Amino acid sequence: MKSALEEGRLDLSEYDERLQGAYAARTYGDLDRLLTDLPNAAPVVPAPPQAVAVPAANATRHWLAHVWVPYLRAAAFFTVIWATGSFFSSDSDASFYWPVWILGPWGVLTVLRTLAGLTQGEPRKHAATEEHRRMLREHRQERKQLYRKAIAAGELPANPTKDQRKAFIAEATRRGDLAPKPRLPEN
Repeated sequence: MKSALEEGRLDLSEYDERLQGAYAARTYGDLDRLLTDLPNAAPVVPAPPQAVAVPAANATRHWLAHVWVPYLRAAAFFTVIWATGSFFSSDSDASFYWPVWILGPWGVLTVLRTLAGLTQGEPRKHAATEEHRRMLREHRQERKQLYRKAIAAGELPANPTKDQRKAFIAEATRRGDLAPKPRLPEN
């Protein structure tokens, strides 16, 4: 409507009337009726959230690393402590491998978690979550870059309030300068 006003297709009173109608609209159909007689007026449809692509390759390997690497790091850490203590100890009982009391139960639980996770599709869920986090990081970087540009151009104050940032992001998303925030798909 703003571009139609600037092009002279709407006078100020008609623009004001349509703007009040837009604020009073409850559905997208109500908004469409305000724009139907204007040229190049696309129907108002909300932008669908970006779908998160789940990489199938190596998902199981990455999930297994996610489950087992903390256990293996702890095993190495406790074994180094045990080996150092055994090396410097003159006591014959010091050679008992005490980390077994930590690593044994933890290992059993990790094996059970691995078996249960593989049967319930955890690698795929983990891959989807990781991809979603990556897309959120990219979205946050794009948003911060837009903030910097807007502050440099004088569109936003140097320290915008939360409401100003929200309004700016909503406007940037509406203009198409920023994609909608990625959503995690329902499983």
